[in-house]
Amino acid sequence: MKRIVTCMIGTMMAANIAAQGAIDVHSHIITPEFTTAIEREGRLMDEGFPLPKYNVENHLKWMDEVGVETSVLTLAAPQPSSVDVVRKTNEAAARIKKAHRGRFMFCAALPLPDVDAAIREAKYALDTLEADGIKLATNVGGQYLGAQELDTLFAFLNERQAVVVLHPHRPEPVNREVMAQTPLAMQEYLSETTRAVTNMISRTVLARYPNVKVVVPHCGAYLPLAVPRMKSLTPVMQANKMVGDIDWEANLRALYYDLAGAHSPEIVRMMLSITTPDHLLYGSDYPYVAPQVLTQSLARMRQYLTEESDLAPFREMILWKNAKWLFGQAGEKPSAATPDASSMIVRIAEIEVYPQHLKEYLLYANEVDRLSMEREPGVVCLFPMQSAEDSTLIRILEIYASEEAYQRHLRTDHFQKYKQGTLHMVKDLKLPTMKPLDPEMMKQIFRKQR
Repeated sequence: MKRIVTCMIGTMMAANIAAQGAIDVHSHIITPEFTTAIEREGRLMDEGFPLPKYNVENHLKWMDEVGVETSVLTLAAPQPSSVDVVRKTNEAAARIKKAHRGRFMFCAALPLPDVDAAIREAKYALDTLEADGIKLATNVGGQYLGAQELDTLFAFLNERQAVVVLHPHRPEPVNREVMAQTPLAMQEYLSETTRAVTNMISRTVLARYPNVKVVVPHCGAYLPLAVPRMKSLTPVMQANKMVGDIDWEANLRALYYDLAGAHSPEIVRMMLSITTPDHLLYGSDYPYVAPQVLTQSLARMRQYLTEESDLAPFREMILWKNAKWLFGQAGEKPSAATPDASSMIVRIAEIEVYPQHLKEYLLYANEVDRLSMEREPGVVCLFPMQSAEDSTLIRILEIYASEEAYQRHLRTDHFQKYKQGTLHMVKDLKLPTMKPLDPEMMKQIFRKQR
């Protein structure tokens, strides 16, 4: 009887959490077999800090306290040398998932650098253990993601339409003196993640295997800085035959990003300069961070995703909807909520440009329109048009999610560059604010375009 009551309470608690819960795509399992094997190999401090203790009951307790519905388990670093240890860790994760249905998922570890063994383990994990995805280290013994020898593995994962969760490991070779000065987790892990992802991009791995979806940890590491730099230098590298053609859109489309670590509203906005809101995911990094710190971190995220008007439409997407879709638990890909027409700013900018500056002005205008749409969630629409009768007459349909979003837009570097750079080019400027005659129709327009 006691067991039945306990199960009923657990079911009720899970249902309550499900109504409000987050999905944590970045948590780790550390089994006794794994710890013993790493200790036997003399590698307990391979990553520069000791392995934390893991206990599934404590994990569930924290999840219940903060409202995390489901956690995705992956194997921690370092990579064990034994194929048997990898198998036992995957089986342990499968048992946890089975014992706590709905509370845990897991991404299976693979015994790289042996690619054939890795493919066998991936098949066993996906088919027999019902793994929800695959965990890949940035490198194993110096074999980095993006390496040609891994193409057969990615071909298999592509065939299985697998979700791949990345995690940084110690770089190989490693400068131990540098690592002692600045521990891996403070900086090198970000470099490792960036290195692995840019390797895959430069070899167009993600474009060649488009059914693989890759979760990048720790707020995208340095990718928001690296991607624009790579794009700008690609023509030079191609001219020197150092890289081939890169399908940027296809490569970036495959990348999802967890927000484990030092997230903030500013970081989320920076992430949105290289991706879209449906590719952002909540992650905790349990048990590597103290539970009380993780509790405060999740509370802070919920707060700014509620209070920041340009980010609020993406709250449920980031906290749980995107993860449900990514792992195949929801049929329709989530999209941002329809903007509230009553709070939006709508105007049609009426601009007349001096003829001698028209060509240069159009370059500025196209750049600011593109960057605003790519980088600012609060910019709903910037649609420039040119009069067919008089090419110097420019009209721009502008829609902002709110007054705050509009004011933030005015402070951006790309808008300031446009404003200062075109002052002498504009002969006349009018900015009449428009009022929708039928605000409800505005919602229908956005809904129709999804």
